[in-house]
Amino acid sequence: MKPNRSTVLILSSDPAFSREITANWPQDAGSPEFIVLEQDLCRELQRDAYDLAIADGSVKSERSNLREALAASGKPAIVIDSDLGPDLCRTQGLILELRREPCLWAAVTGLVAREILRRVEAESCIRGAEKRQAAAESEATLGRYMVEMRHTTNNSLTSILGNAELLLLEPGLSARVLAQVDTIRNMALRLHEVFQRFSSIEKELSVVARESGKGARQAGAASGA
Repeated sequence: MKPNRSTVLILSSDPAFSREITANWPQDAGSPEFIVLEQDLCRELQRDAYDLAIADGSVKSERSNLREALAASGKPAIVIDSDLGPDLCRTQGLILELRREPCLWAAVTGLVAREILRRVEAESCIRGAEKRQAAAESEATLGRYMVEMRHTTNNSLTSILGNAELLLLEPGLSARVLAQVDTIRNMALRLHEVFQRFSSIEKELSVVARESGKGARQAGAASGA
């Protein structure tokens, strides 16, 4: 399954700004999807609509609103600003400001943006792995509890089966009562089969674990030889 493409939001009222960004981005299989939004619509940013924002900070009257909207989105952003003074770049939270150097700014922005997207993707993979691990640990806990309760459950089922068998031998019971007791007996037998399967799975997993450990020890011995 192909991974989802990243989405880069370009915020600028200058068409040349977005053209420079996209022109300096390698067009390959890993290239993101670009969305261009007018700068004065920055307050309408939707957190889940993009992975990285690249904003034109050349309009002084819009800078305060722009930074406020980007900070509120909680997503990484690059602001291209020509008034950073001697600083080539500076950071404020998730916002990275780059000085708009003639001829070089678009290429530098593309390089930095690609690194940010790689980090975003890596962090997303980590979060996904952590969720899967948490789910696996929860299922493992449930499985261990079921295995631990197996003997108690089997003892209870044995009692139910024994009493059902005695009731079936009791004279004078109506056909309806006998049918109900027979149903209890059959369901108890089915539950007993289920828990027997748990025992079989536990043994199979123990064998797999032993073989895995044995293989790891042999590999370690071979590498140390």
